[in-house]
Amino acid sequence: MEIDPSAQKVRSAVFLVRADPIICGHSTEARNLAEAAVAMGLEDVRIVSYPLETLQNSSLPLKPIETVSPYSEGITVDRPEPLGDYKVLDGRLTLGIGGHLVDLLHRLPGRTLLMDLYLVPHGMMVRQAVNSFQNCGLGSSVFTVGEAVGSDITNVVNNALAEGRLGAAQMVLSNFLEHDHPVAVSQFTKDLILEAGRRVDAKLGTRFTGQLERRVGISFPAIDTDAYLQLDQQPELVDRVLESRGLERDGYVMFLSRIAPAKGVDDLIEAWRTCSLRGRKQLIICGNGPAKEEVQKLAAEFGDIRVLDDVSDSEKGALMNGCFAWCLPSKPRPEFVETFGIAVAEKMLAGGLGPVITTNTGGIPEASGGHCLVHEAGNVDALRGCLDRVGSMTLSQRRHLATEARTFAMRFDRLNILAKLLEAAGESMRAA
Repeated sequence: MEIDPSAQKVRSAVFLVRADPIICGHSTEARNLAEAAVAMGLEDVRIVSYPLETLQNSSLPLKPIETVSPYSEGITVDRPEPLGDYKVLDGRLTLGIGGHLVDLLHRLPGRTLLMDLYLVPHGMMVRQAVNSFQNCGLGSSVFTVGEAVGSDITNVVNNALAEGRLGAAQMVLSNFLEHDHPVAVSQFTKDLILEAGRRVDAKLGTRFTGQLERRVGISFPAIDTDAYLQLDQQPELVDRVLESRGLERDGYVMFLSRIAPAKGVDDLIEAWRTCSLRGRKQLIICGNGPAKEEVQKLAAEFGDIRVLDDVSDSEKGALMNGCFAWCLPSKPRPEFVETFGIAVAEKMLAGGLGPVITTNTGGIPEASGGHCLVHEAGNVDALRGCLDRVGSMTLSQRRHLATEARTFAMRFDRLNILAKLLEAAGESMRAA
């Protein structure tokens, strides 16, 4: 059967995610993929997410809504309302979002790329929507991409296995493989998925491992490289942002991520106590999260540590560009392991002379490429040593490390990442 070449081309894209104002690298990734889709000329681009009230009533860390940069023209953000009344104890959001996806598939032009970030619950919503077409005899020209992030495995699947709830683990892995193109955000994440598959196979006699090994690809998180690369050509902009925050270029060490135990903020504060930079620089901790109040109390004891929980999208890159050093002392915890390290790559792209200080936890080496100062996760003395080392580096050493880091991080450009996903969609159509 001959295939009309025009039918192979993806003309619309839908990204299902817990989107802005969530403080989460994968929410930013969804925005970047959508922006790339518009730049590449797709006709209808959508982000499907949750009602703002639902997000605000959750325990997820949020950006102040006024700090979220506007989406480009051509991107529609849909926030379907829950469906059903009080008799539906749970699943009202799932039904509302899943039904909205069905409505979109009925009317979107041409072939559609439908991608979910976080399998639980988004992967199930996507597959239910697509199955509704297949089961009722309607054709839907859609290519599904399921992106497994760390919490899908380290949280949902591992907890299910630990509690002996093997059926739930099987459901997640099965749903993942139902997608046309299952991907992981790093090789580290794929390895976690394979280990989960082996454990489920050993317990239930299933055959996930071979399928996961063959079919799961790697799709690194998509980053807007242009926004960061421009900063070195905009020193006045950087200086204005720093001045508005009472900061000076090279006058501070910076942490920016979710403020949670797994991010190692407590280690950074303890290392700061006696490091050689103290008294010469400030330490700024940017973000929000479950440990914010505890960190604020610790910071208050120092006098030279500031906690900024209202950093906007437009400020983030400038603060990264102007810092003396940037730290993410992430460490593995039962509830979270860093499966890539999007903020690491963003800082490397942002330029300036401040090197990245981080660990080799999880997928961070895939984000950094080794172009950073590394210390053992959870080792405060080693972290202090990295801070001291930055203080003794020459200008040329810092510039060389920053240049190598930026060159490496260019591989995460959002246009390149989306192009590979669209290529996979085209190959699937040609093989049909």
